[in-house]
Amino acid sequence: IIRTAAEGVDERVLRSDITFLRKRWQDIQGLSRETTKPSVMYSDLPLVHRVLRDMVGESVEKVRIDSRETLAGVTEFCESYIPELLDVIEHYPGERPIFDIYGVEDEIQKALERQVQLKSGGYLIIDQTESMTTIDVNTGRFVGHRNLEETIFKTNLEAAQAIARQLRLRNLGGIIIIDFIDMKDYSHRQQVLQALEKVLAADSAKTYVSTVSQLGLVEMTRKRTRESLEHIVCEACPICVGKGYLKTAQTVCYEIFREILREVRQFDAKELLVLASQDVVDLLLDEESDNLAQLQTFVDRNIRFQVESLYTQEQYDIVLM
Repeated sequence: IIRTAAEGVDERVLRSDITFLRKRWQDIQGLSRETTKPSVMYSDLPLVHRVLRDMVGESVEKVRIDSRETLAGVTEFCESYIPELLDVIEHYPGERPIFDIYGVEDEIQKALERQVQLKSGGYLIIDQTESMTTIDVNTGRFVGHRNLEETIFKTNLEAAQAIARQLRLRNLGGIIIIDFIDMKDYSHRQQVLQALEKVLAADSAKTYVSTVSQLGLVEMTRKRTRESLEHIVCEACPICVGKGYLKTAQTVCYEIFREILREVRQFDAKELLVLASQDVVDLLLDEESDNLAQLQTFVDRNIRFQVESLYTQEQYDIVLM
């Protein structure tokens, strides 16, 4: 059975995959004949082996490994299943960390950032949501040397190249909406679309690109093969709980004022103690001091404040004394 994912894949790649799978199946069958009690016949490959199986193709010139133990395991794996990769695998003997030499840490950090800078001065804004990924293209400081339309066209062309790379780096899949800068010239819209389709053709994941709408939006899909980079290496922020924003200190101050009014109407307290973050307390005693004085006069209660260093900006408590 050859699935739809094989559509358009080079025949040599398919033959290599078939050879790999046949060898794995033979190993499973051999193990099952030797086993007399319930045991695991097959489990997914270790990370390094999965990378070799799924990501190393003809375009890869070298695979450098800095651990001799890992190198030995990889060599044994390739000898059994992917012998054509033996020539590209080599040991890295240097003392300097291999990630530092090739700037891998920096590339990972860039791939997690929301903004992607373009060489021309423009930039992309990439946002992931539960239902889709949106990519917004902006000219930034790039104003061009001829006219605005030419500037927009060049920025969109550069963005098309960068978007395809970011989709692979971040492993973004599902529905993707690209908001190119609006182009009046029909031929420019078509050229940008063709440039995007051309660079996506080299993507191992299956993609589909629609036409450019009148608003400059391009709807596309990319097959989701695994979790995105962000979901693999990151987790929801414990401060904002994944929202990506916090209420301002001023907003929290007004919430505290309203909560105090509710409390004094329900309970007969002689004094109130407000526990809040440093920024909120500072604002209450400084910029909001006049409003605070009016509130104290209105409720006819003394209001004290205590800074809680472990509180987030949105957290506060009101203690009745």
